[in-house]
Amino acid sequence: MQIGFARSAIVLGLLAVVGPFAIDLYLPAIPEIVQDLNTDDAGAHLTFTVYFLAFGLAQLIYGPLADWLGRKAPVFMGLAVFIAGSVLCATAQDIAMLTTGRFVQALGAASTMVIARAVVRDMHTGTEATRLMALVMLVISISPLLAPLTGSVIISFASWRMIFYALGLIAVAALAVTVFLLPETLPRESRSRIDLTGLVRSTIYLIRDAKFVGLTLIAGFSLASFFVFIASAPMVYMTQYQLSPTGFSLVFAIGAVGFFGASQFAARLGQRYGMARVAFWAVCGFAAATNLLFGLVFAGIDQLPVLIALLFIGNAFLGLVIAPTMVMALEAHGEHAGMASSLGGTLQMVSGGVMILVCSPFFDRTALPLTGAIASCSLLALVFALLTIRPASPEKAPA
Repeated sequence: MQIGFARSAIVLGLLAVVGPFAIDLYLPAIPEIVQDLNTDDAGAHLTFTVYFLAFGLAQLIYGPLADWLGRKAPVFMGLAVFIAGSVLCATAQDIAMLTTGRFVQALGAASTMVIARAVVRDMHTGTEATRLMALVMLVISISPLLAPLTGSVIISFASWRMIFYALGLIAVAALAVTVFLLPETLPRESRSRIDLTGLVRSTIYLIRDAKFVGLTLIAGFSLASFFVFIASAPMVYMTQYQLSPTGFSLVFAIGAVGFFGASQFAARLGQRYGMARVAFWAVCGFAAATNLLFGLVFAGIDQLPVLIALLFIGNAFLGLVIAPTMVMALEAHGEHAGMASSLGGTLQMVSGGVMILVCSPFFDRTALPLTGAIASCSLLALVFALLTIRPASPEKAPA
C-alpha cells in the first residue's frame, strides 16, 4: 500500500518526532531539575549522554526486528517502552532514577526513527528519497520550534514532572498514528527471519563498506554538534546571557529554523549538482561558520547576537548535510535497509553521546567551551567528508 508524498512525510515525521520531543521538551526545565534533584551540571549532562547512547544502541535491535516483523510491530513495542520510561522520569526522586528513566525512554524512542528511515527507503530511492527525507525533517522541525516553548509553558504553571507525563501522551498519539495512518511497506514475502549469524555477517559487510561508514560518520559528527549544543545551551543561555526559559526557547528555535529551512533545498540542489557535491560543500560551510564563531568567542567577542547569527548560518549548512548523507549511506543497501538504517543511526547517536561525555568536563556555563565543542565536531565531520566524498566527480542524478 502506497500513500501520497505529502501524507507520507507528515505520518513519518509525526512518528519520528517522538525521540526529538523527548529531548527538546524538557530543555527549559534543566535548571529547575538540577535544583530540585540536588544535582549538578554534570548530572544533567548525563541524562543526555545516556539518552543518546541508548537511542543509538537500541537501533541495532529494531533494525533486524523491522526486517523480520515488518515496519509496524517494532513501533508498537518501542512506544510501549517509551511510555514506561516517561512515567519513570515523571516520578524520579533523584538524578539516578531520572537518568534510568531517560535510558528506558530512549530504548523505546529508537524504534520510531529506525522505522521512519526504513519506510523512506522502502518507498523511494535517489533524489526522491532525499526529497521525502527532507520533508520528514520539516515535520520533525516542530520539535525544536515548539517543544522548548511548550516546555517553558508547562513549567510556568506546573512542575517539570508534568513534561514527562506530556511525553507519555505524545507517545499514545504516535501509537494512534501508527495504527490508523502508517501502511505496512515491507511485504511478508520480503521479510527475513532474525539470523544471528546473518546479522553478524550483515554488520561486518556494512562496516567494511568505507563509503557507508564515512557517510554515516559525516552525519554523526555533524549531528553531534547539535547534541552538544542541546546538552549545554540551556545553562549557557540562561546563565551567561540571563535569558528566561521562554527567551531561551525562542533563541533555540531560531537555530532550528536555519537547519530545517535549508534542508528543504537539499533534494533540489542534489538533483542539480549531485548529492555528494552538495553534502561536501555544506560540510565545508558548516565547519567555516562554527570555527569562525569559536575564534570570535575565543577573542572575547561573545555577544549573544553573534552567537545566534553564526549558529543560524552553521545550522543552515548542517541542514544540507544530513538528508543527503543519510540517503547516500542507504542507497546501495536496499536488501539490508533495516540493518543499514539501524547501524547508521547507532553510529550517529553514539557519536553524539560520546562527544557530550568527552566535552562535559569543560562546560562551565559559558559560550567558549560550547562553541569549541561544536567547532571540533564540525572539523571531524569535515575530515570524513574529505575521506569519503569526491566533489571532483559528482554523481549524475537519475532521470
